[in-house]
Amino acid sequence: MVLLKIIEHYIELLIFSIVAGLLGSLTGLGGGTVLVPLLTLFLGIPIAYAAGASLISTIATSSGAASAYIRDKITNVRIGMGLEIATTTGSIVGSLTAAYIYAHNLAWIVYVVFGIVILTSIIPTAQRGKYEIPDPRKPDWTTRVFKLYGSYYDDALKMEVRYWGVRWWLGELIMFFAGFISGLLGIGSGALKVLGMDWAMNLPMKVSTTTSNFMIGVTAATGSALYWYFGYIQPMLAAVTAIGVLIGAMSGTKILVRITNKQVRWVFLAILAFLGMEMLLKGLYLDHIITIAVATQYILSIIFTAIVMTILYYRYGVLMARNERRTAVRGDGNA
Repeated sequence: MVLLKIIEHYIELLIFSIVAGLLGSLTGLGGGTVLVPLLTLFLGIPIAYAAGASLISTIATSSGAASAYIRDKITNVRIGMGLEIATTTGSIVGSLTAAYIYAHNLAWIVYVVFGIVILTSIIPTAQRGKYEIPDPRKPDWTTRVFKLYGSYYDDALKMEVRYWGVRWWLGELIMFFAGFISGLLGIGSGALKVLGMDWAMNLPMKVSTTTSNFMIGVTAATGSALYWYFGYIQPMLAAVTAIGVLIGAMSGTKILVRITNKQVRWVFLAILAFLGMEMLLKGLYLDHIITIAVATQYILSIIFTAIVMTILYYRYGVLMARNERRTAVRGDGNA
């Protein structure tokens, strides 16, 4: 009976990990942003150990998904390598901060910070969804010095997409914060990495998500070394989640190349809304600031997600559809 429960537990871990890896690969989140809430909220695993397992699985995600994206020539390795300097530095600072928090029984702070970080990234990400390919910005000095340009063939659009990035300095600042959050929360911080490249540097969403997948492995490896030192990594838990996340990540790479940037973005936003609110409520509940039952927290998070997605759709989705119709009309007229 005990053996069956153990097997059932690991099967649940594997299933949740596959889902996290799939979503992480599609959105550039790296799996950890989804995996940590799933493990803590649904399986009751302490957040310190969930974060440790997440960092290991994030390395697996990056290794699996990034290799496929590099083969498809969507990932910009040069930009990713330049930004990793800031993310690894931030990861060290974040991991040391996490060790202090867990040692002093202040885990609720991590939940609240997690929720706030996710929720505050929704609006900037939605605002970028007006166009399939971002409006080009005038190249600046960082574009030339750091060679922030490239191209890839988009199977969904059936065209070669050429792009260039700007504001490398702003991207580096956001990447340091992303690295700090990665070490603090035990995630790849793909949401912030995507935001940094998508919003700050004006790169296409697919380039941002695939380059994020490439970067998160290095960031997670830095943080996981410190998590291992402090004893927050359980080998079996980390092994099962790593296998599941890798399976999901490899499946995600086959889907991403066949869908549009806009479709990726809407999936990304829905995940952010639900998990952000759920983690925030969990943190407030642990500190006894609110006394809402766990089941009610799930319901409130679902309702919140529905409201946010409805507002975003009418605010940005309808606008995108109108722009597409106008572009199509102008194209027919010119023809």
